[in-house]
Amino acid sequence: MSISSRIGVVIIGRNEGERLVRCLKSLVQHTNQMVYVDSGSTDNSISVATELGADIVALDMSQPFTAARARNEGYTRLKKLFPHIEFVQFVDGDCEVNSQWLESATNFLDSQPQVAAVCGRRRERFPDKTVYNKLCDIEWDTPIGEAKACGGDVLMRVVAFESVHGFRADLIAGEEPELCVRLRTAGWKIWRLEQEMTLHDAAMTTFGQWWKRTMRAGHAFAEGAYLHGAPPERHWVQESNRAWIWGLVIPVIALVLGLISVKWGLFCLFIYPIQVIRLAFQNSKLEKEAWLRAFFLVLGKFPEMVGQVKFFQRVGSGKQGRLIEYK
Repeated sequence: MSISSRIGVVIIGRNEGERLVRCLKSLVQHTNQMVYVDSGSTDNSISVATELGADIVALDMSQPFTAARARNEGYTRLKKLFPHIEFVQFVDGDCEVNSQWLESATNFLDSQPQVAAVCGRRRERFPDKTVYNKLCDIEWDTPIGEAKACGGDVLMRVVAFESVHGFRADLIAGEEPELCVRLRTAGWKIWRLEQEMTLHDAAMTTFGQWWKRTMRAGHAFAEGAYLHGAPPERHWVQESNRAWIWGLVIPVIALVLGLISVKWGLFCLFIYPIQVIRLAFQNSKLEKEAWLRAFFLVLGKFPEMVGQVKFFQRVGSGKQGRLIEYK
């Protein structure tokens, strides 16, 4: 059986425009087993995807939307259309898939039967256009080898995906790492290759977009710790604790000290630039990017803390979370 017949693809998106065209065109040369899941687009996404050979799932937007739900519904349609597939490539509609990726990733999974999911290097299309795009490109550059989690672009073994019942559809963020927790608990492994995988277009041009995206990460940290924070996994417990310490506890302490003495309050706040310097010096090359990353890692603790609060407000109210979108 050829590689193209063994793989199915699930693409999710909304109003991606030319990004979706690039995504689909990067895939049609390798497989025609594609499902595009549209979440209420008002552009021509559905007609474009249809013209390029994808089957369409138009989500019922009267129900709460999550990317996890979109991927699950896309997978259900894909498996119904192509029940013989062994692997499913999940990809976001703003990503272009590298021409060598599917073959390389499939060969790796064939050689490593204990690996459930494999991802590669995701890069930003315009990393130098804005500081926020550059931060995304830095974020995607994770270590090679066995990993704890993957992102939204991943080639996954069908039998593994089905064994843990897919994504948790009610998660508004962090659904991929949460799925990986369950896969690893079931005995599977996650792997990252050095191979180029996708070219992503964050289109993030404003501070407000960065803030919302980072707030969403904080929400994901809180929910991940809530679901899987118990030992031995301790999923995202450290990340959640850091958000509270740096985003709330230290400012409160500084405020209290400031009421006693302005000098003591300001002295307490010096811990933030010290932390930026410490994080920057962790990078042996001390390049400009190291300082950029360090500054925004520290600054990001504030929107992360807001995301944490939003999660616990939602839990307290018993309401379904609403997607936190930055574009």
